[in-house]
Amino acid sequence: MRHKEFWIALGVGAAIGGVAALLYAPQTGTATRKKLKRGLEDLGDTLEDAGEYLKEQAERLGKEAQKLIDASKDQFDDAIDAATGAASGVVKSANRAARSVSKLV
Repeated sequence: MRHKEFWIALGVGAAIGGVAALLYAPQTGTATRKKLKRGLEDLGDTLEDAGEYLKEQAERLGKEAQKLIDASKDQFDDAIDAATGAASGVVKSANRAARSVSKLV
């Protein structure tokens, strides 16, 4: 029973609100429709501008990300070269030490 009363009260409140809105409207319906139409057109223009801006920013971020990836690859290659050089130095030192030990034996 409470659900039925709720829906009745909601309907009556909506009807009273609609009548009050019509009675207290500051301008005619034609003027209101024109104003709404202008507002929607402005919103559409704003959304188009926002879409273009987002597209430009996405492209810019993509280019910046690619630059970072390339720089990271270069640094990684440099690190590999340095590690390879250090490893070959260790191998040479180990070979010299082994030769020295074999001469002593």
